[in-house]
Amino acid sequence: MSRLNTITLALALGLGLGTPVHAQHQGHSHGSTPTVVNQAPGATDLPWAEAEIRRVDLAAGKLSLRHGEIKNLEMPPMTMVFTVQDKSSMEGLQAGDRIRFTADQIQGTYTVIHLEKLP
Repeated sequence: MSRLNTITLALALGLGLGTPVHAQHQGHSHGSTPTVVNQAPGATDLPWAEAEIRRVDLAAGKLSLRHGEIKNLEMPPMTMVFTVQDKSSMEGLQAGDRIRFTADQIQGTYTVIHLEKLP
């Protein structure tokens, strides 16, 4: 394949992979509605994890979470800070609340994609 064709193919693939799509909520058994935001293709297949909120930084869009295992990130239980993709989903959250969430690594940052407060 010529160098020009290789560059064209790489650009076409790169542009297609970076396009956000709107996720569709499939429903679940916890009774509350999760926050659904624009995300990368395939992100709706992310596994849910549970956590206790340790700190909320609404201005920075970050949550400190003491979380269980996050399988897709191969991350064991620990406490760490996550960026939240949709800051509006953080409104009303406070330290001590229990949530379930999906997370992924986006441009090198661990990011909460969906979250919902647990009863």
